[in-house]
This record gives sequence, C-alpha cells and structure tokens, in this order.
Amino acid sequence: MRYFPKLLFLAAALCAQAAPPKPNLVFILADDLGYGDVRCLNPRGRIATPHLDNLAREGMVFTDAHSSSSVCTPTRYSILTGRYNWRSRLKSGVQGGLSPRLIEPGRLTVAEFLRRQGYHTACIGKWHLGMDWALKPGAAPFGDGIEKGEDAWRVDFSRPIANGPNSVGFDYFFGISASLDMVPYTFIQNDRVTVLPTEDRAFPMMLGRPGRFTRKGPAAAGFESSEVLPTLTRKAIEYIRERAAGAREGRPFFLYLPLASPHTPIVPSPAWQGRSGLNPYADFVMETDAAVGSVLEALGQCGLAADTLVFFASDNGCSPEAKFDELIAQGHHPSQEFRGAKADIFDGGHRVPLIARWPGHIQAGSSSPQIVCLMDLFATCAGILGVKLPDQAAEDSVSLLPVLEGRDRQPLREALVHHSINGSFAIRRGDWKLELCRGSGGWSAPTPGSAAERGLPAIQLYNLREDVAERRNLQAEQPEQVAALGRLLARYVAEGRSTPGTRQPNTTPVKTGWPDAAPSPAAK
Repeated sequence: MRYFPKLLFLAAALCAQAAPPKPNLVFILADDLGYGDVRCLNPRGRIATPHLDNLAREGMVFTDAHSSSSVCTPTRYSILTGRYNWRSRLKSGVQGGLSPRLIEPGRLTVAEFLRRQGYHTACIGKWHLGMDWALKPGAAPFGDGIEKGEDAWRVDFSRPIANGPNSVGFDYFFGISASLDMVPYTFIQNDRVTVLPTEDRAFPMMLGRPGRFTRKGPAAAGFESSEVLPTLTRKAIEYIRERAAGAREGRPFFLYLPLASPHTPIVPSPAWQGRSGLNPYADFVMETDAAVGSVLEALGQCGLAADTLVFFASDNGCSPEAKFDELIAQGHHPSQEFRGAKADIFDGGHRVPLIARWPGHIQAGSSSPQIVCLMDLFATCAGILGVKLPDQAAEDSVSLLPVLEGRDRQPLREALVHHSINGSFAIRRGDWKLELCRGSGGWSAPTPGSAAERGLPAIQLYNLREDVAERRNLQAEQPEQVAALGRLLARYVAEGRSTPGTRQPNTTPVKTGWPDAAPSPAAK
C-alpha cells in the first residue's frame, strides 16, 4: 500500500503530460496591408517593418496564405466562423458601419468555442460584421450596404447596441463598428458608445492630400482618426496586463485584435509622419508595425510570450488608396510580384502576409509553402485543444497544427476558394487557379463591365508555378483542368462544406458562374 500514493502521483503526472496545452491566443489583423509591405516577405520592399520581421525570425512565415475574400467584411466573417464568406447572406461588397449583424444566430464562432474551453475572450479593434443599432421612432432600418453619412442620425446613440461582438462569444469588446472611413466616428465598449456623437465630421482620406474625405456623419467630440491606432494598441496592452495573472495560473485568454490600419483614412500619428521617406501610407505601415511590436513587448513583459500563440495577418491585399504609382516609382510594390490589389480575384487581392509564433512548438525562422487560409484559425484552435468540432461549425476550416509543429508531409487541403468584391469566384488546387470571370472582379484593370473586359474569355485559368503574375490564360489549352476545378467548386457549394463531415444544407443560394451546380462523382 505504501506504493499507492506514488502510483496516484505518477498517473496524475502522465495525465497532465497527455493533456493538450492551452496557450493564450493572440490574432492580430492588419487592415489593407499588402503582402509586399512586409519586409520579411518582400526583401526588395522599401518599407521598414522590424517588429514583423523579428516575429518571423522567432516563428513561421506562410508564403502562400490567403484571405477568403479580397475585401474586409467577408474575410472577417470567415475568420470567426471558419466557413467561406459566400455561405453567408452577403454575396458581394462589404457592410457599412450601421449594418445589421451578419453572423447568423446560433452559428458557433471561434470566440464562443474558446470561451466554452475556459478562455476569456476579447475583441479590440475594427468589427465590421454588423450590429443592431437602436433606431429613433419611425426610422427605417439599415441594410448591408454602406450608408451615407447623414443616414446615421437615424440611430439613437444613447441606447444599447444589440447583437454586437458580445453576442457571438466575446466577453469584452472595445473598438469601432466598421472601417475608419465609415460612420459613426466614436468608440464602442461592449454594447454602448463611449461618447455620444454630437457633431458632423469627416477626415482626409490621406494625410496632406486635399480634396478627398471620408463619409461625413456623426462623430463624438474629440474623436480623431489619427488617435485610433494608438488607442487600440493601448487597450490591447491593458487587456494583456489585466489577464496576465490569470493566464499564468491556467486561465488563458483569446485576444482578437483587428486593427483599423493602414486602411483609409491614411493618417499616421505626428511622430510617424515622413518616417518612411515614401508617402503617408508607408508611414502608416511603419506605425502599424510598431503597434504590433508594442503588443508583443507587453506579452514579454508579462511573462506570457512563451505560452502564447501569436498570429499576424492582413485581411486582404493593399488598397489602391495607398497610391501604387508613387510607391512603385520609388521601388516599392505593395502586391510584390502578384497581379492586382484589394478587391480583385487576382492573387494581389487575397494573398496576404501570415506569420505565427509559438515558442517550443514552432521552429524559429521557419517558413511554409502550404496553401492556407485565415479561416483556418478555428480548426487550428480545436486541434491545439484536442477538441472535435461539431459538423455544424467551421465547415471550411483546416487545422494548421501539423504545419506549425513541423509535421506536415502532404497538402493540408484539397483546394481553396477565392472571392472578389463583386462576387466573382476562383478556385485554387495545387498550381492551378480557375477564375470564373473575364477580368479582375474588382478595382484593377480590366474592371467588371469595362470595354477591355468585354473582349476577354469568360473564364481564366493560370498555372501559378509557371506564371505567378497571372498573365497567360490557359483556359483554351487546358479544358480538362477547367472542367475538374469547376466541378470541384460546384461540389463545395452543393455540399455546404469543403472539409470531411456531414453535408450542410445551403441556407442561401450561391451563384458561382459554373453551370453544373450538382455534386459530380468524378470530382469526389
């Protein structure tokens, strides 16, 4: 019997070793930052990003990472739900600052999933997934489109906001309702504005460039667009410090930090103006890099760096508002070698920087060529915690854990679907990318409906190994590839998921542009 306590101790120790780790999770999302704007991904780039470069030296860089969409709202939907954005009711474009909640009632989010696993969850930053504002008597409700600024005065800002971030799994929220060029211009904490809007304001789209402004509408007194990045950074650091003691005692946290920069209005703080020597956008990128550095420093100061998995990414490609012509003339290309930019179906619209650091799990200085997507966050969290996801959740999310731990020996996913601002589809499998539109599907030439687009084939097919710039359309030469990829896309739509599991019924019609909407046995 004298051995019994020792056996109990040994059994407990073995169980503790077998239990999956529960790291803190920090997901930092830049807004409209180009793949080529991060120096570790673009050595020829002219913008200094020392903190992101150091994060890459301490972790892993993904060289073929993508957002599910080439614009804001859809990407954020896929990150939090783990499913393609086009499965939601929003089939094109983005929401406004007053649009209703997009995430469906009952839909499990990564935040709610982690909360059920004992995490404290926080969103600090740009939401842009809709929330239900209280309206003045008789006021017409808002839709999913971007509102005119004056329309926002239909809101009763003194009343609580329903169905915001707190309703989809976040214990705490501080931030803004949508992009910083959309009304209302005021911070929100949980379900209330921190300061009531009392005046009409607008901000220059780019500092020092006259003539173009954000939408004019309700603003809180004293609200300045240039103070949003510093404020969000400070709030994130405060949150980390508040949760540090609990995290060290085994109560982990999930911090989703969607920054509002370097999206328009492009307004670097006075201390950063002119620092890049290029233009205000490049200055703003440098300030965003410094903000990331401050958050990472806070993790280190609180003794949490070793126990925290940090992801950094951008929500889509760089916006033309960065003034590509100016930057390229000075030797810097925000899309690097890729064609297009934000809003486009081309890779410049959705290939994004993605860096991960997790000491003891991710090899420092490593990189991965795996085709991955930001919506893979959900399944990755489940994989880390050893929890099986229900069939009705994260239907398109794939766990990156094997890649992070250096155990990947084959492609993680069969294929990846892309989506542009006007709802155009593309599907990528291996080196092949099929695009179901004539042109960019976005803002780059040839634009949808333009004379230049009308003379082009209805379908585009590119081999990215041989033609990463997507210049040689092979659709006429490779009809078998076109047909196979088209059938695969149709199957993903029809089955309601792209990962193994029970088929999910489509709740909203999806028009891909591919004629066969039924699953094909040959594609299975």
